[in-house]
Amino acid sequence: MFGFLRCYVLLAVAGAAGVAGGYDREQLASFVWAGQGLLAVILLWGWTDLADRIRTGEVASDLLRPVHPVTSYLATDLGRAGWACVSRLVPPLLVGPIFFPVHLPARWSTVPLFVLSVLVAVVLCFGCRFLVNATAYWLDDARGPLILWALASGVLAGLYFPLRFLPDWLYLAVQLGTPFPSLFQTPLDVLVERDPTPVQLGLVGVQVCWAAAVLGLCRLVQRRAERRLVVQGG
Repeated sequence: MFGFLRCYVLLAVAGAAGVAGGYDREQLASFVWAGQGLLAVILLWGWTDLADRIRTGEVASDLLRPVHPVTSYLATDLGRAGWACVSRLVPPLLVGPIFFPVHLPARWSTVPLFVLSVLVAVVLCFGCRFLVNATAYWLDDARGPLILWALASGVLAGLYFPLRFLPDWLYLAVQLGTPFPSLFQTPLDVLVERDPTPVQLGLVGVQVCWAAAVLGLCRLVQRRAERRLVVQGG
């Protein structure tokens, strides 16, 4: 239902000209239907495992394991994302072309670059969610940060509308100054071939830089949190 609603809205934005934000009608349709599937793969929302374990004290058992908590949770999330690619990404990619003309990749490099971009987006999104959940180390209840994350990620990641609809200066500020576009907008721009290949490579490079920085920050936050963690009764 949401796929049809979003697709019709964006096609209406394109109007008679057939172009909006540099996307033609086929690219907009692909953007919507691939985005519907990627939403479950990247998992912008709904993950509160770490915050819940901090609140109950169960996180103490995570610290007894021989694997670092960030590595352990990341491995679990990659497994979840792999299954979501089969169960949640493939169906929208099959349904969309039945009802709408879609853009099919015209360059051989697009598909492997898209796969890489999605993988980096999954890692980056995990890191962001880990940091939001980790606020529970200090706040005990992470519901406030989780709500802020849901609002910011939906708007700034390109879920509600392609960020290329924004003025160029604002798009560049969001793209380079925040990790949000690398979560959702960049993989979809790569898939619909919104830019030439060198620009696509640059966008994926920005993704990789953000993923490395956020994972490093996750480890730093976890180390600082372990110094102050107090579990009831121990």
